[in-house]
Amino acid sequence: MATDHAIGIDIGGTGIKGAVVDLGTGALVTERFKVRTPEGGRPGDILRATEELLAGIADEADGTKLPLGLCFPAVVKHGRTLSAANISDEWIGLPAEELFEQTLGREIHFINDADAAGIAELRYGSVAGVDGVVILTTLGTGIGSAIINDGVLVPNTELGHLELDGHDAERSAAYSAMERESLSWERWTERLQRYYSHLESLFSPDLFVVGGGVSKHSEVFLPLLDLRTPIVPAVHRNNAGILGAASLAMR
Repeated sequence: MATDHAIGIDIGGTGIKGAVVDLGTGALVTERFKVRTPEGGRPGDILRATEELLAGIADEADGTKLPLGLCFPAVVKHGRTLSAANISDEWIGLPAEELFEQTLGREIHFINDADAAGIAELRYGSVAGVDGVVILTTLGTGIGSAIINDGVLVPNTELGHLELDGHDAERSAAYSAMERESLSWERWTERLQRYYSHLESLFSPDLFVVGGGVSKHSEVFLPLLDLRTPIVPAVHRNNAGILGAASLAMR
């Protein structure tokens, strides 16, 4: 398989997914492989599940050892995971990049999952060619975030954990809150309004990008928001982590 291809793997709280990516176009050149994230999200279990997923992808890619990028739901600094979102707290402080490399038997590029989504949108999606400050938020189990300024990523921003009305913003504004509390689109969007208005007041961004699986319903809820900043859906939705991780693997 050509060297302009790489493997991207996206580890989340409910699923681990990956594929081979064409780095020129951002298209998946294999099917998207997926396994469930082991219950509890403990390190050994996730490492083994990722190894199983990679074996399936490698078989599809004729066993070629393509560059590998992996994104993860944690603050990542110097290869260590300094937080843990919807996975076991046992990850906090671990040399996770090294553990994955030992388990998978190869070098990887390791990055926060929302940052990977931001890179995907920068290279292949809604942020390509956009100047100024862009804030991407992924609305899912929590709220992930990526800030990109004039095409440069500011890593590990974690804007879902901004305190709003006395608690983490993601507790009330993530898509999971809508499902958990059986909110209507209108009621949930009132919470998004509060959240995005707060981000506007702090960062004065030039563009908001909304990612995560719920962005496929963007025509239902984005028009209900009243913001100074333009807000658009992400192009790559749930594949963004895979694309961003793969695109960084060639570095």
